[in-house]
Formats: sequence, structure tokens, C-alpha cells
Amino acid sequence: MARLEPHLPKPHGKPRVDDRRVLSGIIFIIRNGLRRCDAPETYGPHKTLYNRWKRWRDKGVFAQIMAGLAAAHGEEKTVLIDISR
Repeated sequence: MARLEPHLPKPHGKPRVDDRRVLSGIIFIIRNGLRRCDAPETYGPHKTLYNRWKRWRDKGVFAQIMAGLAAAHGEEKTVLIDISR
């Protein structure tokens, strides 16, 4: 998470739900092919998961995360996250 935090938007205004928990929820939903309303409550409200995913997608946060992870390992353009178990 320490490598991801520099790429996450800074909070402003009222405190928000923990980024780590929400990001884990977003990954859980995508990995398992779920609807956001089917995510376990441990990841927070499903509306929060959707809103954060949409806002971060529109701002290019996920692309920044991938580019940052690739650059940290000497790659220029490609990163593959293996979510298989």
C-alpha cells in the first residue's frame, strides 16, 4: 500500500472511508465478477465503492498506479497484476 499511496488523490473536505479498504473492495468486485451491491460489507457501503471507482477512473488514478508500479520496476509501459490463486 505504501507504493500505491503517492498515486491516490489527497483527501480534502470531510474524512472519507479508508482508501485501502475501498481499493480492496474494488479489486474484490472486479476479480470475482460481482455487482457492487454483492460485495461483502467489510469493504464498506456499495455506493462508496462505486463512487470511488468512478471518480478515480475518471481522474486516471488507476492508470497512474499502473504506470508508477511499472516505473518502479524498470518497465516503461506494461504491468500485469496476477490475481489468480
